[in-house]
Amino acid sequence: MKTVRSQLEERLRLALDALGLDPDAAEVAIATDRRFGDYQSNAAMVLARRERKNPRELGAAIAARIDVSGIASPPEIAGAGFLNFRLTDAFLKECGESLLGDPRCGLEPAAQPQTIVIDFSSPNVAKPMHVGHIRSTILGDCLARIARFLGHTVITDNHIGDWGTQFGKVIYGWKHLLDRPALERDPIPELLRLYREVNTAEEDDESLRKTVREELVKLQSGDAGNLAIWNQVVTLSWKEFEKLYALLDVTFDERLGESFYNDALAPLVERLIAAGIARESEGAICVFFPHIPALAERPCLIRKSDGGFLYATTDLATLEYRMRRWKPGAIWYVTGAPQALHFQQIFEVARRMGLEVAAEHVAFGSILGEDRKIMKTRSGENVQLGDVLREAVERASAIIAEKNAGLPPSEAAEIARTVGIGAVKYAELSQHRMTDYVFSWDKMLSFQGNTAPYLQNAYVRIRSIFRKAGDDDDAGTSAILLSDPAERGLILQLLQFAEVVPAILTDFRPNLLANYLYELATAFHAFYEACPVLKSEGALRASRLALCGVTAHTLKTGLDLLGISCPERM
Repeated sequence: MKTVRSQLEERLRLALDALGLDPDAAEVAIATDRRFGDYQSNAAMVLARRERKNPRELGAAIAARIDVSGIASPPEIAGAGFLNFRLTDAFLKECGESLLGDPRCGLEPAAQPQTIVIDFSSPNVAKPMHVGHIRSTILGDCLARIARFLGHTVITDNHIGDWGTQFGKVIYGWKHLLDRPALERDPIPELLRLYREVNTAEEDDESLRKTVREELVKLQSGDAGNLAIWNQVVTLSWKEFEKLYALLDVTFDERLGESFYNDALAPLVERLIAAGIARESEGAICVFFPHIPALAERPCLIRKSDGGFLYATTDLATLEYRMRRWKPGAIWYVTGAPQALHFQQIFEVARRMGLEVAAEHVAFGSILGEDRKIMKTRSGENVQLGDVLREAVERASAIIAEKNAGLPPSEAAEIARTVGIGAVKYAELSQHRMTDYVFSWDKMLSFQGNTAPYLQNAYVRIRSIFRKAGDDDDAGTSAILLSDPAERGLILQLLQFAEVVPAILTDFRPNLLANYLYELATAFHAFYEACPVLKSEGALRASRLALCGVTAHTLKTGLDLLGISCPERM
């Protein structure tokens, strides 16, 4: 079924066209104040400025012309010229009944589905994932879930950092300093120790620096021994990463790291030189952007004077490979805001190479500690992601034990994992992605306010209603009755799911969905307080149970799109 908004916009477009006005101004939004209507449009105000007319008079002309029969009462003019629409009960009842048993919650698939490659998470081998990986991993996974739900073909690629100068140090440390039992117990800390010890030692030892560089050259030249060590380091690192991804319920279609593109880098640079896109400058090979003000003094370096390649070289080879293999309509890079300049350069070079694709840098801000500074440990190091997730589960476990001490241990543990991980994800996704937000355990694990536990608890409350009712058919096939304003408000909120979800990908804003779900849970609680469900009888009881079922399904579907699970009990 078409959304309510799209139906109203179609009718408004016809009216504007008939009046000789621009039909593209036919935009309708959810009303900011339900006392005056359910939906509203400022089209009259927008067009009045263009036409130099009185907005209220123009609004009256539009209201007289528009035919909203079968959907809403004749529109009312308010304020400076707003058109307010109030849906009829008959139409709202029909829309509510259309949601019963609909697995997609009223959402139609995208009219023009495309193939989308999403690049996110990208940890560095031989180093632990840290709190800085939270935003990329959770945001990237959420965008992939939403894009797939809308009908797009999505390829998720974890472009891990598995090649580069750090491996000379790790390989030297492996050969001379390795603590094998420590490696077997906990690989990542031991690999990080090797890197740090060699890095510190070579600061004052020129001969060691030379030896470390030789180890790197041997690796890059295909030395069998160094390649064997490198393979072990990559394998051990990925096993540790997978544990965290499993806890987060995040998966990838591909894991094509930097090493995958190593052989493509030299030929790529030569082709860029031959095409006149890149040229030599002080021994290095660069791409210059004299006609782009933001980049005019910031050339893109693709080969150093010593012959080494850079992230830009690898990213260009990666983009070219993705275009050749998947022919995507879009590629999204989910990385921090500080990389904005880098991707501006990459996308411009790709354009000059003839790689036509809608490449987007999905940037995000930072996670702050309680002191409103970048979140660090007391020693000044990055907070490890594993520590954050484990603490989330431990804190949730304590809360669950306090609220429901009678749960079996295995069930309590699973609920704690669901609540704790969900809380971390929701704290991220409920923010605008460019917001620097404060990481607060008390806030994110609260059962009050705009949090994951609040939404999960709303779902659990509905499930308990059905357990008490003894009804297995959650949504039912009953007719919807409108006997109370709270029922009307809940249906209106349910219908907006199909309007909110497609809008998320316009500017990559999962917070729109998070805020919608919070408003839905709030609308449900208002309905629950005003409209007795189990104490009602006959058709009214069946109608209210049906509304409960649709609400539960919508909450669960929406949370799943955010990557958050719902427990059946809490």
